[in-house]
Parts: sequence; C-alpha cells; structure tokens
Amino acid sequence: MERVLKIHNGKILTPYRIFEGTVIVEGSKIREVVEGNIEVAGATEIDAKGKYISPGFIDIHVHGGGGHDFMDGSEEAFLKIAETHAKYGTTGLMPTTLTSELDELYNTLELYKQADKNNTKGAQFLGMHLEGPYFAMTQRGAQDPRYIRNPDPKEYMDILSRSSDIKRWSAAPELKGAIEFGNHLRSKGILVAMAHTDAIYEEALEAFEAGFTLATHFYSCMSGVSRRNCFRYAGVIETAYLLDEMDVEIIADGIHLPAPLLKLIYKIKGPDRIALITDSMRAAGMPPGDSILGSKHNGLKVLVEDGVAKLPDRKSFAGSVATCDRLVRNMINMADVPLLEAVKMAAQTPANILGLGSSKGSIITGKDADIIIFDDNINISTTIVGGRVIYNKEN
Repeated sequence: MERVLKIHNGKILTPYRIFEGTVIVEGSKIREVVEGNIEVAGATEIDAKGKYISPGFIDIHVHGGGGHDFMDGSEEAFLKIAETHAKYGTTGLMPTTLTSELDELYNTLELYKQADKNNTKGAQFLGMHLEGPYFAMTQRGAQDPRYIRNPDPKEYMDILSRSSDIKRWSAAPELKGAIEFGNHLRSKGILVAMAHTDAIYEEALEAFEAGFTLATHFYSCMSGVSRRNCFRYAGVIETAYLLDEMDVEIIADGIHLPAPLLKLIYKIKGPDRIALITDSMRAAGMPPGDSILGSKHNGLKVLVEDGVAKLPDRKSFAGSVATCDRLVRNMINMADVPLLEAVKMAAQTPANILGLGSSKGSIITGKDADIIIFDDNINISTTIVGGRVIYNKEN
C-alpha cells in the first residue's frame, strides 16, 4: 500500500483560484484536492498552518548553486545543487551547461545519468539544457569566446548520439547552419531556444518557424532595434513581442531586468508565455564575495555583490544568484503581478514549455505531487517532490 499524505489547514493555489482546503497525496501523485478539512484514514498529516499550498517551482535554466556548478565534473555537484534549490521551492530543474571543451561537455552528460539515478534529496532533474556553443560573438556575454562557433552537423549529431537526456538547446539563430540545426533538434523533440543572438526580425522569424520557439533570458545578450547603415531593423526582442506564440524566459532577480521591463514583458506576453528562471550560477544560496562562473578548473572569476554576479571589471553581469522564491516575490512586489499568476510563471508555464504540463506545474488531481508550502512573503517552509518531503524548514 502506497504512503498517503494529507496536507491541510492552508490556502491552495490551483490554476484557477485560491481556497482553503486539503490536498491528498498517494504515492507520487495528487489523489484529491478538496475544500475544507476532511478525514483521511492512515494518512501522514502536514499542517500548513494557514500558509499557501502551491505547486513546486520549475526552473528551466540553472547552472549551479550552493557553491557548485553542473560543470564541476562531479556527481556531488549535481546533487548538492538540486538540494540547494529545493530549499527555495524548486521541485524540478534543468541542469544547464556553458560553452566548453567537448570532453567537458561529454563528461557532464555522463554525470547527469548517474546523478539522476541518485537524486533523492533535491529538486528533480528534467533533462539537460545545452547553452552554446553556437552563439554570436558580439552577444557572448560571460560565455568563453574560445569555444564559440557556428553549428556543425557532424558535431551536434555526435553530441546527440551520446545522450538521450538533452531536452533543450540554446543557440543564435542567425548563424550559418542554425536553421538546419533547429529543424534537426525539433525532429528529435528537443526544445530549441534563441540565445546570445544578434538576429534581426527576418532571421528570428525564419528561426521561429524552424523550431526556435523560446527566447533564452529575454533581453540579456539579445538584439533589439538596431541601425545598419541608415536603416533600422527590429531584433529578437521585438520579434518575441510580435509573435504571440513565442515563449520568453526572464531572470526576475530584480537586477537583470528592472521593474519597468518586468511590467512591460508581463503586459505584452502575459503569464501563459513567461517562464521565470534563475539562470543562477554556483553562488546562489551563498554569501557575497569572489566566485567562479562555470567549472572550477577553467571557469571565469567573478564577483558577487548587490545580489548579482559581475565580471571583475564590473562592466557586465556574469550570471544570477537568484533562487525561485525571489523570482516570484519580485514579480509580485516589483511588477504588481497577482500571486496566482506569479506562481503560474514559475510552475505551470515552464512545465508547458517543456511539454510536461499534463503531469507537472499545478495542483490538480492525477498530477505529480510536487508541492511547496510558503508564507505571505514566499518564504518556503516545506518542499515535496514526487510525494516525498525533501525539505522542512522546521527540521
């Protein structure tokens, strides 16, 4: 007989409303969602103490946390990052790479397989996200220029042949060979995203038709209106606004995007097309100071201050140190977004973007029991993944 959990005395966030009630979990699934407090024989009870009972957050773009990076070359790094983010309400995440040597990438893909089997104390892994190396050099940001290049069919087909865990790949759509790359990934059921790009509207539109349906860290390392000779051109930012069906992910740490831009993106794209992401590096969940972006043995030295990672010259951001609770808090407090819609952008919308909406992202009967409990300020007290309590602040 499978274990039964009864989560009660809380305000349940469903996709449609907030109400006081009880969530009953059997095994790894949500068995029932009801108003009020009902008796459940033999259940282990979790008293929400008047707090919110919410779907767990899904972070589709994360590099590290807790002092570790997914490219550190160890299974421990994978597991510790998953544990760190679970404390802040993340129940599912996509380990994300940086541009690197191929051997380092292959090793990371192998480690994912091992870590996924042994990940019992942290947020669930939802597949690998490769960020690069196919980027525009002019929009590389903190990505290492030594490894940036155009798509090579022989190379990316070899990478794909080595791992079935690659579920997303970010690239610049204007590069030579990028459209063929997008079409190939789409034929494999892999999500393709526009990133670190200088594309103009016409190039971005063609890429969207080839499967580039998501804008990676919207506004960051991304073309907007530009002048080429005496003519103006729309960029990827304007393309994402013009194409209603295009999804965007945003680093809502309050620094990468100030309040007016958060409000603008929300006003134009709406909660069904916006995924909140951390894009966090190893310093997430750690105190300020010196850190490293990427792997420990050949990563870039960065400085963490003012709630963000910066390059040492302080001329550019080098990644976020946010956690998902902070993203939701900021959308509510800085962008005036209602709680239900802020949570939707952190849970249901990313699940839908990954094609997992039928099983994850909302508190509905039959879905995976990925559930969190938080207070009015989005402070997490309990995290449940697949029906198992993996974090309890009081313990």
